[in-house]
Amino acid sequence: MFGVVPKKLWSRTNPADSNNLCPWAMRSLLIEDGDKLILIDCGLGDKQSEKFFRHYHPHGDDSLEKSLSTAGFSLDDITDVFLTHLHFDHVGGAVEWNDARDGYRPSFKNAIYWSNSRHWKWATEPNARERASFLSENILPLQESGQLKFVNASDDDLRVNTGLGFDAFVVNGHTDAQMCPIIKTDNGKTLVFMADLLPSVGHIPVPYVMGYDTRPLLTLEERSRIFNEAADNGYHLFLEHDAENEICTLTQTEKGPRLDNAMRLSDI
Repeated sequence: MFGVVPKKLWSRTNPADSNNLCPWAMRSLLIEDGDKLILIDCGLGDKQSEKFFRHYHPHGDDSLEKSLSTAGFSLDDITDVFLTHLHFDHVGGAVEWNDARDGYRPSFKNAIYWSNSRHWKWATEPNARERASFLSENILPLQESGQLKFVNASDDDLRVNTGLGFDAFVVNGHTDAQMCPIIKTDNGKTLVFMADLLPSVGHIPVPYVMGYDTRPLLTLEERSRIFNEAADNGYHLFLEHDAENEICTLTQTEKGPRLDNAMRLSDI
């Protein structure tokens, strides 16, 4: 999760257990906007094999369906599912077994699923590095169902209009054409869903790039640009993978952007 950063440094914020593992979240975001109920990313799902799950040690009682129910909604209430990218820990919950368990269907039967054509091609014709992260059973049923639509994101776009009431940063270092939504809240805050551009507060120094990133030097450029914009403009950054912190803000220092505050979503 921390690439070439020495363990002595990253373990200050993310201490590992005896197996060198750290706890992580797969945190989704639900947006209620008029008659739209938009879900951003949908976690790991539960349809993979026991062997697959043993690699990642899922734990705890949280689930996407349970969290939606707590908020007063069901899977069928979701109108749109916005996928930042199609790695299994972001899209796995988008697809479930059918009743006969001999095939798959979208988990959200009334929703439109949103990706972009650049990333879709990248995911369905995967490189050797990412092949294990792009699982066909998580991806192809979305297209086969007719529920898939694409945001227009050209090769040169740094920011796109999603058509869902918010823009998104387009970043290419982690995987090609990952999208990070930029949401204006009712109280005037700017909330950026950071996906894998910033997994946790432990990844805030710009050089703390994950070993999963396909083009780490490009990630450095993207993180520098967006972190500086966030620090200068007081953005609230939504952390998908931080097990403890849901939101953080950045501040400018002589060493570049650093953590300002960490908080819960309800605090803003």
